[in-house]
Amino acid sequence: MKKNRFAQRLRYSFDNTLTKGTPALILWLSIITLVMILVFSAMVWIAGAVPDEAGGDFFQVVWMSLMRSIDSGTMGADRGIYSYFMLGLTFGGIFIVSTLIGIINSGIERRIEELRKGRSVVMEKNHTVILGWSEHIFTIITELVTANENQRRSCIAIMGNRDKVEMEEAIRSSVGNTGRTRVVCRTGNPIDLNDLDIVNIDDAKSIIVLSPQDEDPDAEVIKTMLAITNKPDRKKGPYHIVAEIRDPRNMDIAGIVGKDEAELVLVGDLIARIVAQTSRQGGLSVVYTELLDFGGDEIYFKEEPSLTGMSFRDVLFMYEDSAVIGIAPSGGTPLLNPPMDSKIGQGDRLIVISEDDDTVRLSGLKDYGIEPERISSATATKPGPESLLILGWNWRGPVIIRELDGYVAQGSSVMVVADVPIEEKEGIVKRLSGFNKNQTIRFMAADTTDRTVLDKLNLHEFDHIIILCYSDVLEVQQADARTLKTLLHLRDISEKTGRNLNVISEMMDVKNRDLAQVARVNDFIVSDKLISLLMSQVSESKQLNAVFADLFDPEGSEIYLKPVTDYLTPGGDVNFYTILEAAARRKEVAMGYKIASKAYSEADSFGVVVNPEKSGRISFTQDDRIILLAES
Repeated sequence: MKKNRFAQRLRYSFDNTLTKGTPALILWLSIITLVMILVFSAMVWIAGAVPDEAGGDFFQVVWMSLMRSIDSGTMGADRGIYSYFMLGLTFGGIFIVSTLIGIINSGIERRIEELRKGRSVVMEKNHTVILGWSEHIFTIITELVTANENQRRSCIAIMGNRDKVEMEEAIRSSVGNTGRTRVVCRTGNPIDLNDLDIVNIDDAKSIIVLSPQDEDPDAEVIKTMLAITNKPDRKKGPYHIVAEIRDPRNMDIAGIVGKDEAELVLVGDLIARIVAQTSRQGGLSVVYTELLDFGGDEIYFKEEPSLTGMSFRDVLFMYEDSAVIGIAPSGGTPLLNPPMDSKIGQGDRLIVISEDDDTVRLSGLKDYGIEPERISSATATKPGPESLLILGWNWRGPVIIRELDGYVAQGSSVMVVADVPIEEKEGIVKRLSGFNKNQTIRFMAADTTDRTVLDKLNLHEFDHIIILCYSDVLEVQQADARTLKTLLHLRDISEKTGRNLNVISEMMDVKNRDLAQVARVNDFIVSDKLISLLMSQVSESKQLNAVFADLFDPEGSEIYLKPVTDYLTPGGDVNFYTILEAAARRKEVAMGYKIASKAYSEADSFGVVVNPEKSGRISFTQDDRIILLAES
């Protein structure tokens, strides 16, 4: 019985060594090979069959045995009884070598599989970490690659709950060449503390937390922020976290968790505000896209000590290739379009729109060529009551109507036509009843792709038309397909009646925007893209979140496209300094213009020009618009 227990323990110990993987198996094969060579060498030595080339040296016999065990062709010249010993040794060697090859092959396959799973630690510094996976990720990567073009070495580390190879293939397919920026994918759970170490968040310059596509996305985002900020071995300094929150009710708890380390983007309200503003001003989404992406002009902060003590109004004219739009006080909150007599203080930074941070340079000009006689003294046009038609419905609808109520004049109206079940109609109408301070609201349940329904609406009676995707109940491509059908019907109605329709359309997939151009729509809102652009900008510069929050908030100054005739009298061409002066007299900041004749030309950015060269001369028609920062 004791003998059996000893054998069992010996077998147990042997099994344990085998479970240690490829190195243990190779070690056992090496031991077996050594024992086999020594045994056969001893047999040759005892039998007196030592070949002459061994010179009577036992260790030479061992060496010759080793050569014959790993190469069967070596024994071709052996003779006599020695050849029989070597034949047996060679058979044993063939078995061991073939086993060794199999073990090494299996070990390499296991290692490749581990690498495929993406579990190795990312040894990078000053990189951008993206936690989670959604459709936003492709636009974010594209923007970060553009932002890093002037850097010699940059890296984006992504950790999602998906297969590493699948993520890499999806990025290659959607993003393409990433230039100098390396994209590293790892598989893991962002709320797992051990998995967070894989992407080395402590050495990252910024961390972007994406909202997952599940029933309670905000909960996952909040838990991820908790895991980051409460990591036991976290770094001493603050993290730079950018996270998206969908439900406004979760903003307070997310702020408690993220504290000063997290910049939160409330995606639902943000898109609703953009849609509300853009519905009344065609071309506004192009302005937002220009400011949010890294491909053209962006918003930068610039400290210029030589301007200390000067007024904001004077500073507006001191940059030829950059547009000054606000002040970021030292230690204070950034302010867009401050009072014109605001003084630049010690340590204050200017908020400017420029092509790059190194293009923000004082021009040194003394004479700006302003033509006072061209500046209009007429009272600015005040919009009257407006009528709005919303075709389609999703969860952003109520927020859009709420935002519109803060912009439109008293006596305005909103009519919603959406393909929703009758039983849901009463709930929607009840929810909208609180957003009618300045506007009356009507709701009709009908199929918005039905031509007979559209013909009965008398579309030309509405000042603005918004098309919302059915993103709550349909997949992205199906929702966009229904939007495209509605757009094509509207284009046909417009052509047959010979009257233009002011249509703003929401698109879920940016690729479908090109298809929809045939409908000659005034503007498009691609929800996911704008959110991705904003998060990319904030990940590169933390203070930008406060700037964009002010920009999209109905309180304070927002971007408006106003008639050029409110600022200039009819005449020939004029430089932008004159427009800047005309706007400053109205306590507004001019930052660009829109040419109406190019409104449908994508190659010309739909007529929108942001941050033009101020000395350049421009000819306007009465249909053109000036892009401004203004309070109303």
